[in-house]
Order: sequence, then C-alpha cells, then structure tokens
Amino acid sequence: MPFLSSDDSRRDFLKLSLLGLAGAVQGCAPRGSDGSSADGLSTDALEAAEKLSGLNYSDAERAQMLSSGFDDMLDGLRALRAVDKPNELAPALTFDPSLDGADRGDVVEARPATRAPASTPQDPESIAFASILDQGAWLRAGRLSSRDLTEIYLDRIKKYGPQLECFVTVAEDLALAQADAADQDLAAGRDRGPLHGIPYGLKDIIDTEGLRTTWGAAPYRERTPDADAPIVRRLRDAGAVLLGKTTSGAIAYGDIWFDGRTRNPWNLEEGSSGSSAGSASATAAGLVGFSIGTETLGSIVSPSTRCGTAGLRPTFGRVARTGSMALCWSLDKIGPITRHIEDAAFVLAAINGADPGDASSFDARFVYDGNADLRAMRVGFDLAWFENAAPLEVAAFETLKGLGVQLVEFKTPDLPVAPLVSTVWIEAAAAFEELTLSNRDDDMVWQDDRAWPNTWRKYRLFSAVDFIQVDRLRRRFMVEMATRFEGVDVMFGPNFAGGMLTITNFTGHPQVAVRGGFEETPTRTLFGQVDDENGPVHRVPRAVSFWAPLYEEGRAVALAHALETELGAALERPPLFSGA
Repeated sequence: MPFLSSDDSRRDFLKLSLLGLAGAVQGCAPRGSDGSSADGLSTDALEAAEKLSGLNYSDAERAQMLSSGFDDMLDGLRALRAVDKPNELAPALTFDPSLDGADRGDVVEARPATRAPASTPQDPESIAFASILDQGAWLRAGRLSSRDLTEIYLDRIKKYGPQLECFVTVAEDLALAQADAADQDLAAGRDRGPLHGIPYGLKDIIDTEGLRTTWGAAPYRERTPDADAPIVRRLRDAGAVLLGKTTSGAIAYGDIWFDGRTRNPWNLEEGSSGSSAGSASATAAGLVGFSIGTETLGSIVSPSTRCGTAGLRPTFGRVARTGSMALCWSLDKIGPITRHIEDAAFVLAAINGADPGDASSFDARFVYDGNADLRAMRVGFDLAWFENAAPLEVAAFETLKGLGVQLVEFKTPDLPVAPLVSTVWIEAAAAFEELTLSNRDDDMVWQDDRAWPNTWRKYRLFSAVDFIQVDRLRRRFMVEMATRFEGVDVMFGPNFAGGMLTITNFTGHPQVAVRGGFEETPTRTLFGQVDDENGPVHRVPRAVSFWAPLYEEGRAVALAHALETELGAALERPPLFSGA
C-alpha cells in the first residue's frame, strides 16, 4: 500500500483490516496519552484506511473515533473468527428472486418436439454424439443397451480425456454397475424416464459418496464426501448413469484446476473457460451424454459459449444446492449442459425441486412443450446490441425473425451494473475465509492478480455499509427487470450484450445459451482476449442467448430449440474428437 510510509502505519493498517474498513467503525476503548487508541491505532492509520472507502474525515472526527476506541469491536471479530463455519453453513439472510410472493406452482412436465424416429447409427462415435432423446429411444427399442452406451463413453474418456484434462475422477466400476441396473430395469418394464440409462458427467464441486469432490483446488484434492448431494440422488432415481467427476476451475473460477487446465475441444491451445470447464468440454467432445454444471456469474453460459454446448442456467432457487460447494449463497445455481438444447429441458425436469438443506430452494412449475406455437411468442430485443454484433449473431437474429415470432423492443435498466459484482467477491471471501487467514490460499495453482487469493484479500477490506448499498441496488434491478419482462415471453441477444448475463444472474432470471454458428479467431485467454493477433486462427463456435421471466425456462428452451434446428450448427462435431 503506497500510502503507508512506516512500519508503525503498516501495523496499524493490519489492525484496521481486522475490522474490514475501520475508518467507518467505532468501538469503546479509552484513548492513549500519545493520541492513539488503547489498541495502538493512530489518526494516520485511520486516514490511510479512509482512502480504501473513498472517505475523508476531519482530524476532529478521527480523534473522536480513537477516543471511543476499537478494542471491543476487535475482540468481537476475533471471537467471530474462532467460530467454526463450514462451507455448507449459509447466512441467515437468503435471496428470493420473487418480488410478489406469488404461487410458483408445482407442475413439472416436458414434452419433446415431434420428430421422425432416428435410425440407430452403426458407428460408436455417432451414437456418442447423438441427443439423449435419440439415445433413449434406441434403448427402449432394444437397439442399444445402457452398458453399450456407457462403454462407448468410457472408451472415449480414456482416449480423449487426457488431452482435454476434463475429468478429475472416472468412476468406471460405478458407471458399469449403474448401467447394468438400468438395463435390468428396462427389461423388467421399469422405465424411469427420459434419462434412463443415459451416462453423464458431474461437476466436481457436487458431493458424491465415496468419490472425491475436490472443488478443483489443491487444498481439497483428497476431500471425499460421505453422502451424495440430492441432485445426485435425483439423477440416480431418474436412471442416469454417473461416469465421473468433471473438472471445475479451482473454487469454481476459471478453467485451471489443481492438476491441469481444461481445454476447448475446438482449439486445444485455449482453455474451455470456466468454471464448469470439464462439463462443457466433455459434453462438446462427446465424452458424456450430458453434464451438470453450476453458475454464479457465467460458469454455465461462458464455457458453453467457448465449447459450443447448450447451457441452461435455471431460475435461482429452482434446483436445490445441498451438497454442492457454496461460493456465493445468493447467486449459486445448478443446471444442465447438453449438446442439444431440448435435452436440457428433460435434465432440468429431473433435477428440479427444493431440499430442506438449501434454504433458498423452492418447488416451482416447469413446463416445456417442444411443439409450442412460436407465432404467439413475444420476443424482446434491443436493436443496439446488434449494431456491433458478430455477423453470425446478426444472422441468427434474422433467422429468429423468420420463425414468425412477435418482436418487442426491450431496454435494460439505466443503472450501473459493475457494482453488483462485488457481491460475488465478498461472499466468496466469506465462504473461504479459512484459506485466507491460514495462508493455505498459497497452495492454489492460479495466483494471478484476478485469481481468488488476491481477490479475497482485497475484498475483505470492502466496507460493510457499501455492501448493503450494493444489495439495495440489486433490489432496484429486480424491480425494474420485473417490469420490463411484463409483456415479454423471451429475450434474445448476444450472450454478453447489455450486461444481461450479469443483471439476470443477480435478479435470478434464467438464461439459455445455444450454438449460433462459427467464427475464426486466434487463441483466446480465459477472459476472451486474443493472445496473439498474428497467431494461427481456429474455427470455433459462438453462442447466442435467450432470457425468460422467472420460472419460464420452458419458453426459452422452446424458442432456442426452434432456432437451433433452423441454424443446424449444433450438429457439427469438433474435428479432433470425431472422424472428420
């Protein structure tokens, strides 16, 4: 800190940092004869701390603060830190995206679009890349067994997994046992639904009994839960087959984990983005039938964009997070990643619902109709988003217009979006306080300026008062977005246009990302910048997105499925992982 000029000032600053931003707090200890507090804090230290909050107190105000002391508050904070606070301990205050307390309903139904029966491919690769609805049809017709399908994926994981660095743990024995059980059930007439016998990958921040759940981070690389998360039980009850744990960027950030960096199947020189890095990479490369990811601020949408998968981030609270690593209690969400967006509707139907272990979860209706009349659908858009959009995004918009939808102009609130993001850094700093205070954050692989260790240290110094103000800004966004969604069934646009990804994560609205086409670009960083403008270019996917009102994911999936079908881009396979 350049404004701390002496060792005494640095010691004072460390004491103040225990308070958060101590320039705005008061305690109850007497002032020392040298003008300092009983704890040794000086007016110089207070003045230095003010700069972190953008404050400017007078000398008299600083003196009064010191005369009232800080010892009691420091003692309270020390006592607070001594209390054991495991990751699953959520705050008493919980986020609810609903403003009016209206009945969310509890109907869950999904009806696929009418389709001609697909013939069973003869080659394993085509089976691996098929939609889960087609795979399920072949299973029920007896033309394919779950064990056959599972072995196809296990073979592909063995062949391609090391190149992609997309699996932490492969559960071969468990997968084959579950596949055999699925086949036995079907033979006995027990059909558990659309996911019956379909193998999947699970992001490695969701607990699995007896299988490591490492959170992608070196400090937890041997962590092995003693119980399955509810979502794992729901998928098992639905007949799905667990292949193993897909990689997560360390502590659900980025694509770097403790033993590697997960790769984009379309360009192995770049990462798959994060933090559901392994789920998107494995799904895009045909190593799983579908996968489960999580999102706090882009971790389903971003890797789906990079890898060309279909990502569905559901309404906040729809899918219970019990047994999943908490990063940001008021933002974390669990959702499906698939190759075809219609498949995601059936995965979401299976995992939908509340659990007592997640105070923010609730039961809510989910209705998907693949044969919905799109001509009655009112689609919001902001023409300004397409003025500087990529050509394929503009082309996708033109194709969407051709579906006969009713277009409605949509504008996001005229409010600053950037302050909202501090919530992520602050809640994450609280969730992983132990790593910061014990210095175990030094064991994490990624140590750049934007990595967790540095971010946690910085945001421990964020004012608590300002944090409340951020939450109040969040409420304004919720109110204004609710008004804007009145009269709109679905919003459409580029993934990151207009701050919609950030805004809707904070308001709790769902987002669906689908492959819109392809572009040629040099290798990119995690954050999308080009490494070398003169470097070799790669043909990679690019996504477009749909947003819907709360609890109306089904509408977004129906429109996305129609567009995906018209565009045809989702049918293309990554050349390095197919016979192309």
